[in-house]
Amino acid sequence: MRLGLAGGGSDVSPYSDIYGGLILNATINLYAYCTIEETEDNRITINSIDSGCNVTYPVVDNLDIDGKAILIKGVYNRIVKDYHITPCGFRITTYNDAPAGSGLGTSSTMVVCILKAFVEWQGLPLGDYEIARLAYEIERIDLGLSGGKQDQYAAAFGGFNYMEFLQNDIVIVNPLKIKRWIIDELEASMVLYFTGASRESAKIIDEQKKNTSEGKNDAVEAMHQIKQSAVDMKLAVLKGDIDGFADILRIGWENKKRMATHITNPMIQAAMETAMEAGAKAGKVSGAGGGGFIMFVVEPTRKKEVEKALKTLGGYVMPFQFTDGGAHGWKIYPTDKVGNLTPTLSPRNEDKNIILK
Repeated sequence: MRLGLAGGGSDVSPYSDIYGGLILNATINLYAYCTIEETEDNRITINSIDSGCNVTYPVVDNLDIDGKAILIKGVYNRIVKDYHITPCGFRITTYNDAPAGSGLGTSSTMVVCILKAFVEWQGLPLGDYEIARLAYEIERIDLGLSGGKQDQYAAAFGGFNYMEFLQNDIVIVNPLKIKRWIIDELEASMVLYFTGASRESAKIIDEQKKNTSEGKNDAVEAMHQIKQSAVDMKLAVLKGDIDGFADILRIGWENKKRMATHITNPMIQAAMETAMEAGAKAGKVSGAGGGGFIMFVVEPTRKKEVEKALKTLGGYVMPFQFTDGGAHGWKIYPTDKVGNLTPTLSPRNEDKNIILK
């Protein structure tokens, strides 16, 4: 999953189509997981642990999008359609390290995760760009879920990335090579706090899109400044300018609140005020706003004070580290009782268990 450091929202159409968007984000060690196990019972079993959905269907070319496990079904339907896969029986299990609506890109990360599992299972010729683009199309077009483009590319590529979003859905991902001491200092200087409340980002994003479409000057000007903050943040991170990083984060939050009415609320404001009183330099909600995770920048010597103060509000502090790699998958082959690979596997059965982290 990812932290949206700067530029968030400029990847959402129609703004990105009209003006172009810029994003700086970084992945952290919270993950989505998907396991596919081929079976012989000619059934499709879906176990979405986070939503408590455990359902079984006959093997078909297209699963009904009926509100249950729609991300899994969306990926399955598109893979079968686009790559002419012959359906067979399998069991798929998914879960997340963070709750839905947390502002860390959980849904898009999960779509990339499921796609990567199918890529491994079926041997599909898809690289990072293709997986991210297909994940975006499944989520935003096939399933009609509101949102931007950054989360899919963050999950596919991993690490610190400066992203450009151009017309005609063109996306350019520029990986940043950050010195290790800068990453260490950022981790020592940041607190990630979960408010205890998830939120529906679609309503906030829809209002943001409406404001842009109608040309509301305040909202559009705020987004211009948010986009510029990605440029400024990139320079601050590359130089290790933590004070500059904090200033840009704080200004970005003030501009973000101008984009839609429900980006902040009394719960978020209480967390901001509590952290600032305890010594935080700046804070910003990760994702669309309205709830989920808030990231704070603090002096390392004041970090425990800020964490202690935030814990009194009913949420919790999430320890984290930045990560380099994007989505990756691997196969587990069946073995006999002494650990040797089973020699009589059919071509299909030799790919029996496909696991993705």
